[in-house]
Amino acid sequence: MKKSKKQFLKKSITILALFASATFQVQAQNNVIIPLWNKIPDEIKAADYKENESIKDGKVQSTSLVSVPTLSIFLPKKSKTNQAAVIIFPGGGYQHLAIDKEGTKVAEWFNSLGIVGIVVKYRLPNDKIMKNKNIGPLQDAQEAVRYVRQNAAKYNIDTNKIGILGFSAGGHLASTLATHYDEKTYETTFKVSARPDFSLLIYPVISMQNDITHKGSQTSLLGNNPSQELLDTFSNEKRVTAQTPPTFLVHATDDTTVLPENSINFYLALKNNGVPAELHIYEKGGHGFGLGIKDTSKFWTRDCEEWLRSQGLTK
Repeated sequence: MKKSKKQFLKKSITILALFASATFQVQAQNNVIIPLWNKIPDEIKAADYKENESIKDGKVQSTSLVSVPTLSIFLPKKSKTNQAAVIIFPGGGYQHLAIDKEGTKVAEWFNSLGIVGIVVKYRLPNDKIMKNKNIGPLQDAQEAVRYVRQNAAKYNIDTNKIGILGFSAGGHLASTLATHYDEKTYETTFKVSARPDFSLLIYPVISMQNDITHKGSQTSLLGNNPSQELLDTFSNEKRVTAQTPPTFLVHATDDTTVLPENSINFYLALKNNGVPAELHIYEKGGHGFGLGIKDTSKFWTRDCEEWLRSQGLTK
């Protein structure tokens, strides 16, 4: 009897261990973290430059001093062939990344729509680790799209349904990618394009022009006294062409941190170049509302879902 009980316990423990292992593998398959680069372009090694994470309840909320960029790939539980994917650039004024509110949570929302969500932990512009801090984040953004397109089959992604999303300063990076995707910022062996198929820009910094820019983002990316040429280059409303991807824009009228004129001017440039575009300016919401907290801004995800459906990106 004792022997039988022992065998039963042993068998139960084995089954539990196998179940735990299977559960871990499912979790691992649903969320894969990989380094973005084999060799980071124009890198400067700085021993005293160490990533600084802010953690709450076991989750990374925010991170800064990023020197090793990564992709966190979140796959829908019911993975299908030819899925759309959205590459996500969290905001933070080019000083930190709101990696949970404007990254992980957003990827999980996309998963609920049957879309692959990919969070980019990109390098923030800094002379200590970059030969040219103006293009460091753009290098990461271009490589992120190239990596996803090159490896699309591995994740059941349709190579023609790879979009980008950026919040705030991440919106500046996303809009920079949408308008500078074919600019050569590093040597690459990938033969695929870095052009996103669509863009979702949420309370984005678009312009570097002094009258409407977010000064913190401008200073972080371009320095204290940028030339007019540099300001024009990274004022993305001035870089729109007919080849700029279709775009969905969201802003709040009462956003005093990043003025809604950023989205409005970009929308007008898209319209004037014949690029499909949709702009939602909500009366209230302020800045940094993520997936939506209160007031009218909380409905942007619903409107975005409708737009994605109209583009054939979700059902």
